[in-house]
This record gives sequence, C-alpha cells and structure tokens, in this order.
Amino acid sequence: MDGYKLATYQASDGARAGLVIDDKVFDSAKLTGKAAYATVLGILEDWRTAQGILRKAAAAASKSRIKPFPLGRTKLLAPLRWPSAIYCAGANYADHAAEMARRMNRPPEPDPHTQGLKAWHFIKATRTLADPGATVKISGYASEMDWEVELAAVIGRAAKNVPQEKALDYVAGYTAANDLSARDRGRRANISDTSPFKSDWTKHKTFEGSCPLGPWIVPARDIGDPQNLGLKLWVNDVLKQDSNSKNMIFNLAEQIAQLSSGMTLHPGDLILTGTTDGVGAARGEFLKAGDVVKIWIEKIGTLTNKMV
Repeated sequence: MDGYKLATYQASDGARAGLVIDDKVFDSAKLTGKAAYATVLGILEDWRTAQGILRKAAAAASKSRIKPFPLGRTKLLAPLRWPSAIYCAGANYADHAAEMARRMNRPPEPDPHTQGLKAWHFIKATRTLADPGATVKISGYASEMDWEVELAAVIGRAAKNVPQEKALDYVAGYTAANDLSARDRGRRANISDTSPFKSDWTKHKTFEGSCPLGPWIVPARDIGDPQNLGLKLWVNDVLKQDSNSKNMIFNLAEQIAQLSSGMTLHPGDLILTGTTDGVGAARGEFLKAGDVVKIWIEKIGTLTNKMV
C-alpha cells in the first residue's frame, strides 16, 4: 500500500509534516530521511522528486523502525503553514450564482464564457487559516457569518503563463476549505451604494480563522479528475450544501491559466475554487456562536469547526 495523505501535525517540538497512512501518522522527515521534509512547504518545494520518495516511504512504512502516532490521538493542524497566497474564485458555481441572483431579484447572469470573460479571484490573508477542529470566533465581528464549502487545489510547481491544457500538471494535491464570509462586513457604512469604493473585501473575507483548511492534502494522482467530486456542508448536522465540482463555471485548469497569466504561482499556494448553492445568504440564515460546521469532499474527507 503506497497511499498516503500529507498533513501537518502538532509534535512536542512544534508543527511538523506527517504522512497519514491508514490510521497512523508518520513523521515525514524521519520516515524519508529527508530533513527538508519536516514541513509540508519543504516537501512541496521539492514536489517533482518528493512524490516518488513519499510513495516509496509509504509503501515501506509498515516495516520501518520509525514509530508512528495513532491518528485519533494526534492533533492535526492546517496542512500548510504558511502558503504565500490564498486565491479564492468568486461566483464560480452556476447553482450558487443562480441562487444569489434570485436573492437579489436579478435575472440570472449569462455564462461568462459567452461574454469572453475569465475567472476572477480575490485573496485571503494566509494567516487566516484555521486548523481542523479549531474554534472560530465570530461573536463581536459579524452578525451575518456565512459558510462556503470549497475544493482547494495546492500548487506543487512554480507556474507562470501556464496553458490551460497543462495546468493540472502543476497541482500537487487537494484539500477541503471553508471560505467563511462576513456578509455584513462586505459593504462600507456611510458610503453611497453607487460608489466604486463601497465594497470591503478584506473585512468580508479576511479575518482571524476565516479559512478553515484540512484535514490533509490528498495527492493529485489519488484524486483523478477534480471536476467530478461531491461536496457537502452541514450546520449542526443539518445538510445545507450538496453539489458536485462539475458545476464549476470556470474549471480548475482555466483558473490556473488565468491566475498564472499575470504572476507566478508558487509551491504551496492555495486556490479555493468556489462554492456551491446552499449558502446562508441565499436564505437569510447565518452562523451563531455554538454552531458546528462540517464539510465533506469526496476522496478527501471531513473538516469540522465550531463557531464561538
């Protein structure tokens, strides 16, 4: 068995990269004998070589003298500490775009491909990542806090001016993200609704804990087609979002091509690929202290966080 998931775990001496194999966590640097693999970013910066080394190490792990940790008793952290950028696709699911148009009493937007448009993204600050199982403080920050399940792609090679047909070759793996959104902080008070300076994307999308991520990274080779993955989200065990990544308007390859056309994407950079229908804003329902949000993505796993 050479399958593994790439994680960051809390060790006695700090955060370290781990390989999750079945129900065990092996220290990546110790299992491979590569000191640079003590962090997930160190692994991703050597991804072309590392993926073969990790597969070989995982296949031989059961015979290794390296003692693993039981997964159930190991604290997993956000798998990347810290990416140089988190790019988030906006309005990128047809079902989500349609529900928001209905909420705002607007006609549905045409497919942007027919208008010659490209994918567009906003940025979250990278230190907003929240660990699996962590609590996220929302009280006192926003009264309209929303949930958004998202498939996140992890870049594994420096990418610049990448053609769409080769874009997925630059993806190391995939993880799950919750693009928490403070809806009531997205528009500045006492600024005219017609002002081009009305929006406040920073307060809307970037705040402490606004990007729960994890629980690990699954290598791209084990995912296959990223455009055919189920995505679900529950609030207090009530299903709110239930869709599939095939409903993206701009697929991941299009997003990578667009983002890399103006700058270099670096190993470890995250691309959150958009959310599906079923968000709170579409129904006037928002998170409150005590709520537990659980997201699941097919072939990746489950990520749970509590609001406080």
